Amino acid sequence: MKALRSGQLRIALAIAGALLVFNLLAASFGQAPATMLRDAFMGTWGTAYGMGQVLFKATPLMLTGLAFHVALRAGMFNIGSEGQLALASLAGAFVGTHLPAGTPWPVALPIVLATAIAVGASYAAIAGVMRARLGVHEIISGIMLNRCADVLLPWVLVAGLGATGLRTADIIAGARLPPLEHWIGAFAGSAASIAFPLAVVITIATYRWLDRSRSGREMAWVGKGAEACEAQGIPVARRRVQAMLLSGALAGLAVTGTVLGYKGYYELGLGAGAGFSGIAVAMVGRSGPLAMVAAALVFGTLAQAGLAINASVPKEAMGVLEAVVILLVAAAAHARRRTAAPPEEPQADREPPAGGASSQGPPGREPVEAEA
Repeated sequence: MKALRSGQLRIALAIAGALLVFNLLAASFGQAPATMLRDAFMGTWGTAYGMGQVLFKATPLMLTGLAFHVALRAGMFNIGSEGQLALASLAGAFVGTHLPAGTPWPVALPIVLATAIAVGASYAAIAGVMRARLGVHEIISGIMLNRCADVLLPWVLVAGLGATGLRTADIIAGARLPPLEHWIGAFAGSAASIAFPLAVVITIATYRWLDRSRSGREMAWVGKGAEACEAQGIPVARRRVQAMLLSGALAGLAVTGTVLGYKGYYELGLGAGAGFSGIAVAMVGRSGPLAMVAAALVFGTLAQAGLAINASVPKEAMGVLEAVVILLVAAAAHARRRTAAPPEEPQADREPPAGGASSQGPPGREPVEAEA
């Protein structure tokens, strides 16, 4: 509950700051802030269609944000989610188009998802192995891998697949995810699909696994003190590579919201920007699964609001709001840490331990576990 309250506080502060800056932006473009706010609300949460669009935009953000959080937990900065998502989407669409037309969904959907997961994890593993074995920082390798993906995608589409219009053929019906309008008729016409509740389930399950499994706990320990973990026999390199593998797999699962749940094919640029925006989602919602879902909805709302008021205010102005949200969350987290941290006692006032022994003690299991 304490973690939930802290996450809700960050979300509330981010929303309040975004509303204030939104009003200032509207006024700077000569628009009435109240009118722009009403238009933004009606284009997002004011109508069922707008709500569906918010859910659609929040789906890949939630999964890429979760992917970044998993890597960051192990002390890794996975900035390559953009390329991992793109290549996984292309691979999933390619397999989905070449399955037999009558393949039922219990067979087709797992095959497509497994392909996307494998490609996303494999591409992320490159940066993980380079960091664990060669000491190459994953930010540098991640940026370069993103650029490599930018070059590979159009080449594979045109030269490898012979695609016209920089898109693949349509995937088979058994590999598609049904839209939410099948159950909620008010969402008719929107791009929302069952991918959103699926992403929520994946987020909750991933957090639970990280907290309950040995590998997940050791990833967190590695992120807080790799040297101490090495001293205690924890496989630091293996945990870092595993974190990047899981991170890339989660980024690849974003194909559910773009290809499988929306277009039904992959086209160049589909899902672009979700990898970088996922970093902001992770920074805002890192305290727990519900906070991660709420953060994805906040940034999905900003993205959809930018389209709703594009006629009056450039949608690029929403990027300013995203930056404000990140800054406010960082400021709130910093203030919370400073408030919670107890004041240090003066060195002269500290009493030596009984028997004259050093307070550090011999290197053993207990101090390292407490530190981790």
